[in-house]
Amino acid sequence: MAVDVKRFPSLSHWGAFTAVVADGRLQACEPFALDPAPSPILRSMPGMVHSPLRIARPAVREGWLRDRERADRSARGGDRFVEVEWDVALKLVADELARIRTTHGDASIFGGSYGWSSAGRLHHARTQTHRFLNAGGGCVNQAGNYSWGAAQFLLPHIIGTYSPVTGRVTDWNSVAAHTRLLVAFGGIPLRNTQITSGGAGEHSTPRWLARAREAGVEFVVVSPTRADVPEGIDARWIPIRPNTDAALMLAMVHVLLAEGRHAADFVQTHCAGFDRFADYVLGRADGQAKSPEWAQELCGVPAADIRALARRAADTRTMLTCTWSLQRAHRGEQPYWAAIALAAALGQIGLPGGGFAFGHGSMNGVGNPRPAAASPEMSSGANPIGRSIPVARIADMLLQPGEPFEFNGRKDVYPDIQMIYWAGGNPFHHHQDLNRLVRAWSKPQTIVVHDSWWTPTARRADIVLPATTTLERNDIGGSSRDRFVLAMHQALAPHAQSRNDFDIYRELAAMGGYEQAFTGGRDEFQWIRHIYDGMAAGWREAGFEAPGFEDFWRAGHLELPEPTREFVLFEEFRRDPAAHPLKTPSGRIEIYSERIAGFGYDDCPPHPAWVPPAEWLGADLAARFPLHLVTSQPGDKLHSQLDAGIVSTANKLHGRERVRMAAEDAAARGIRDGDLVKVYNDRGACIAAASVQDDVMRGVAIMSTGAWFDPLDAALERHGNPNVLTLDAGTSRLAQAPSALSALVEIRKWEGEAPRVEAFEVPAISVQAA
Repeated sequence: MAVDVKRFPSLSHWGAFTAVVADGRLQACEPFALDPAPSPILRSMPGMVHSPLRIARPAVREGWLRDRERADRSARGGDRFVEVEWDVALKLVADELARIRTTHGDASIFGGSYGWSSAGRLHHARTQTHRFLNAGGGCVNQAGNYSWGAAQFLLPHIIGTYSPVTGRVTDWNSVAAHTRLLVAFGGIPLRNTQITSGGAGEHSTPRWLARAREAGVEFVVVSPTRADVPEGIDARWIPIRPNTDAALMLAMVHVLLAEGRHAADFVQTHCAGFDRFADYVLGRADGQAKSPEWAQELCGVPAADIRALARRAADTRTMLTCTWSLQRAHRGEQPYWAAIALAAALGQIGLPGGGFAFGHGSMNGVGNPRPAAASPEMSSGANPIGRSIPVARIADMLLQPGEPFEFNGRKDVYPDIQMIYWAGGNPFHHHQDLNRLVRAWSKPQTIVVHDSWWTPTARRADIVLPATTTLERNDIGGSSRDRFVLAMHQALAPHAQSRNDFDIYRELAAMGGYEQAFTGGRDEFQWIRHIYDGMAAGWREAGFEAPGFEDFWRAGHLELPEPTREFVLFEEFRRDPAAHPLKTPSGRIEIYSERIAGFGYDDCPPHPAWVPPAEWLGADLAARFPLHLVTSQPGDKLHSQLDAGIVSTANKLHGRERVRMAAEDAAARGIRDGDLVKVYNDRGACIAAASVQDDVMRGVAIMSTGAWFDPLDAALERHGNPNVLTLDAGTSRLAQAPSALSALVEIRKWEGEAPRVEAFEVPAISVQAA
């Protein structure tokens, strides 16, 4: 019998594709025909869509179903679940929302949703969750993000915007044509460039790197691992101790100042407070010159190499770029601020191919030439109560209700959260010190989670509502870093009893009396058309034509033309700073910030500085935990998404994540390649498989994040999730961003039989009696 094969255009954060469906099952995901470097992560999707880990029906934690808010909250993650009908589950959720709002107030509900759930703009879980909760009275929201939270709140003080960290930097055409030296602090790890928030029709980074190298661009990569050096560009690798990039940058500025190579005219006309910063660098302010010899002791880079790199940068057109990971560390504001100060001292900001950039090794599309035209968007609406906490301070909030905190110049107190409503994302991946988060997670009375799979977050909910995957609904997607807009056609029927978030929230809003406020009177397809029409209007304003919606939907994608001229960051500001001032208090680049000085933060000085992190290889704690743990983004999944897929599981060893370490460090501990090891510090421990390599500098261990959290108990995680080890502290009182890249550990060989991994097992489930 002939098999009826159908194809449907779609989109994921790891790329556009065509869903190949036969007999109601996803057979394959064919990469988008116009993508020159599609991601192999696509191969995990068929198995995950039809995985036994899919949530089939609404389920309620047994203890909560029996005792409601009086239930034992510490049993979350261990309790049996009871499957119930949709009408029962929705009534439980609606009644609980009403009870919490009436008894404790709107500010007792935390709208927890951390993006990445879908590349589609309509069925983006974070947008839908906050739109629903805002329509019902509001909630406590999250400010910033885990990816570049320090930069988001620092950069507006320094350059008037955080847009460069989102990818709007001097484009690759300008780099290839004019840059002669590109210094990449944190490297350009191509594994990260598989991903674009909002999806991509074109993975462009490998092509642009090759073109830049062919044009004669010299690459220097500053990183603790050679793995951050892309193949084929003949880059020079400078190993550096983690968290010390700011010291290296300050020493480079010292060379420029001491040798009279700095751009005195530029810093005088385009910067504010450079002289006070120079006094600090030269040691006039504190008696310690930030010389290459000083930096050598901190970062392990020879003083002669620092001097040579500074001179080379001053002698040619230079682009400085930093990965997001540099600011995802304790005192993470400093390397970004120091990079801007170094670029200012070089005097090339606003010149073609010169200046600074962020994120080239952190996400696809950074610097990708794209016209300034709209991308698909949907609003979550205004939050009536206007309350938020810094995104990475969830555990602090839950454990310390009523306690004061400082953030970006304001003072606030943590709300007393009684209900968490979470859809999209996995805090038991993203957050730091997961054992501490487990304790915090036991505080609220009720936790509701929408999910498609039995993830660690779903397993720790009181009420679980099964959500559809991207291929089980219609949507529209696209990114401001990519030239393509993609139609996302429903390819599969919803799994079992799963429903999309929009329909779940629509029903709950109707039960609460605010359906119109949530839906705007539109159903799924009307919303998709509305989103498209809004984008098309923006295109026309920018001078580009967009076809009618029906033609777009039929074609499956839409493409913007490549821009006709290079984009250079701060080009107009450089040409005339008076006519094109930055949105800073001075209108110039704030090397010294009077505003930040006014905050009085001792953990974030008013100019770039060396502020030692709590944990690094120069800390006293290194005597007990002598390895700096670098937690990198995985190359085989997106954060923890698709961890149970074939691409991710094939890269595990003994069913666990790997920890990469230098041969000398392994030998000193009697560890061989492939051995199971225990990675530990005072916060926790996990089991991993040792990967002994020659591309990691001594004193450094590297683990990818994303392994589904699988604790045996508070003392041991079985699957290799490194976030049981990471520091849960804000970068500073300015940004309060995550400090996951500041963690010291020790590693020893695992002795005896290791406990079985249970991360991909479905929890115990029973069915409610009729």
